[in-house]
Amino acid sequence: MPAHHLRYAVNCSILFTELPLLERPAAAKAAGFDAVEFWWPFAAAVPPDPDVRAFLDAVNDAGVRLIGLNFFAGDMPGGDRGVLSSPAHSAEFRDNVELVAMIGAATGCRSFNALYGNRIPFITRELQDDTAVANLAFAANTVARIGGTVLVEPVSGPFPYLLRTAADVVAVLDRVRSERGAQNLELLADLYHLTVNGDDLAKVLAEHLDRIGHVQIADAPGRHEPGTGDIDIDGHLSRLEQAGYQGWVSLEYVATGPGFDWLPRHRRAATKGTPA
Repeated sequence: MPAHHLRYAVNCSILFTELPLLERPAAAKAAGFDAVEFWWPFAAAVPPDPDVRAFLDAVNDAGVRLIGLNFFAGDMPGGDRGVLSSPAHSAEFRDNVELVAMIGAATGCRSFNALYGNRIPFITRELQDDTAVANLAFAANTVARIGGTVLVEPVSGPFPYLLRTAADVVAVLDRVRSERGAQNLELLADLYHLTVNGDDLAKVLAEHLDRIGHVQIADAPGRHEPGTGDIDIDGHLSRLEQAGYQGWVSLEYVATGPGFDWLPRHRRAATKGTPA
């Protein structure tokens, strides 16, 4: 039984993958969850209108709340981890931002994750960072129209992803704020990625509490459900709650089997009010 009272959401891009994507919101509801999030659920940055409508209908018909959505991140199966810092993809990214804001307006979703991208070897790091700052400012200003927040996260894995630690992310957020004036950007604290990349979780969560806009969890090693690895997930979440965090905790792990036996059913529903 979790010792905290934070609300859980299910990432339907990594869980329920045995089902077609549009059936996953209903599966999350049937499992007892009221809230879901997705990576960008389409292959294209701007898919055809009927595809967008089908996604919106799937979420609405399931009776769940969409609480998080990624911006277009390129060819994820092919190794892309965001296009935010790619000059060649800036126009495509900005077109996607407009669509994401529309989806947010239609669903009530207000948290949007922007993956920074991998190192591009044939351009300078400075150009990549400048591009990312400009695109983050554009995204922040666009979703601000609906009261939205742009999230940025460290990411682990074999890819040459440019932001590996919480400090990397906070430095970018500070630069966007100081150079572009955008305030609605926050750190996405993924406990798995932070741990695998060598961050001290207790230190990160204590030092950057006021910058954390969203939390995702998976255990490490393995990126599986809580209790399968070495992270004191419940302890960290309890300390976050005690320190004032009131947002969502999204389950972004690779399941080792069907179901959610580690989490009592009565703890899967959203039991608190709308997050601040």
